Amino acid sequence: MADRNLLFLDIPRTEPARRPVELRIGDFREIYAPVDPRSAAQQAGRCLGCGNPFCEWKCPVHNYIPDWLKLIEQGKLFEAAELSHQTNSLPEMCGRICPQDRLCEGACTLNDGLGAVTIGSIEAYITDEALKAGWKPDMSHVRPTGKRVAIVGAGPAGLGCADILVRHGVEPVVFDRYPRIGGLLTFGIPPFKLDKEVVETRRALLEEMGVEFRLGVEIGRDLEFATLLADYDAVFLGMGTYTSVKGELPGERLPGVVEALPYLVSNINRELGLAAGGGPFIDLKGQRVVVLGGGDTAMDCNRTAIRQGAASVTCTYRRDEENMPGSRRDFKNSRDEGVAFLFNRQPVAILGGERVRGVEVVETRLGAPGPRGRRLVEPIPGSEEIIEADAVLVAFGFLPSPPAWLGSHDIEVHANGRVRVTTLGPRRFATTNPKVFAGGDMVRGSDLVVTAVFEGREAAGGMLEFLGVAPAVRAA
Repeated sequence: MADRNLLFLDIPRTEPARRPVELRIGDFREIYAPVDPRSAAQQAGRCLGCGNPFCEWKCPVHNYIPDWLKLIEQGKLFEAAELSHQTNSLPEMCGRICPQDRLCEGACTLNDGLGAVTIGSIEAYITDEALKAGWKPDMSHVRPTGKRVAIVGAGPAGLGCADILVRHGVEPVVFDRYPRIGGLLTFGIPPFKLDKEVVETRRALLEEMGVEFRLGVEIGRDLEFATLLADYDAVFLGMGTYTSVKGELPGERLPGVVEALPYLVSNINRELGLAAGGGPFIDLKGQRVVVLGGGDTAMDCNRTAIRQGAASVTCTYRRDEENMPGSRRDFKNSRDEGVAFLFNRQPVAILGGERVRGVEVVETRLGAPGPRGRRLVEPIPGSEEIIEADAVLVAFGFLPSPPAWLGSHDIEVHANGRVRVTTLGPRRFATTNPKVFAGGDMVRGSDLVVTAVFEGREAAGGMLEFLGVAPAVRAA
């Protein structure tokens, strides 16, 4: 009989099947097949159950990964779902979109030659299958406190905050300017990575738990922030980062040069059959597309343009492949789907007259480490070249977009626009207005979905202490 502790030697790492490239580039459906119970149990059984689980420490929400892997191996699906939700409010989404290669799976002890446990796919499997089987969070012990909290922003930080609050008897009312919940989970991340029905399923679950959503409402335009302060016991801000980083390149304003987020939002609106909201549909069918950037947003642009039928997609990044910040999985999928990559290329100018016709880039090399320890990029003189293009997508990242009304309500921001909060003491993530808390990208800067979830949950813990509902307990 095989030693159960040595299953990792007999069973190799097996990832969920992907739809064939020729099929998946023709639509926007998720590319990974669902995990079946037998495969989930087998892959979960590969876990060593490390005494000091590096996967758990590397996870921003510190999921109890070895514990729920063991439960899945034993066929205890509902118990695994309960445990998964103790640390993460959106496990089915994080399992799909987290860069596990840089987080939990990258830290897995088996990653050293034997193949990490497929933690991400099992995490998504747990909630997907538990919900199908009828599992729901146990709210039987929750008693109403009479407290109400307004949450501005239905993105991952706001949803994480609402989840913790409602489990402690506080009524969360979530406001968002979009017609659906999720923020960039819905309107930024393409459906081939996260099917939007997954987000809608979570919405129905949260509403059943007692969370109220008021969508299509922009605070400061449709409803004054002062009204929230007057009508609610506390307010949480989780409004994300929506201001695109500019390259300050000559020609950046030429017709045909498009920022990544408006491009992605326009395509998702089209896929969901929603009104144009932020602008008209941007169709790159038949065009030679150049994507500037090497992060996850650049990969989303690459793969969206491919599915729209672009004639070609070339992605340029100023560092080498090893130093590219985006997910290895998304990079591989982009390359498999036909994207050409040019590494060590820094854009110098966008060329054109009435419309863009190309991008001038210069070859680079990595020099000495900079102040933050990352090696600096050095242009190589005389190595300039031109990449012909009909459209250029700029994906250099995002900055906070602090609304003008923050200052008038004594909510201070840092010089770079991030909201100032305290992360120490019981009232963590409190702003300089004692009644207002904040978390996620508008506090941290543009980052991962899972870190926004963590900060929303942590802020909820601080709010519970402020409201006198419960002692300051950490959310994870």
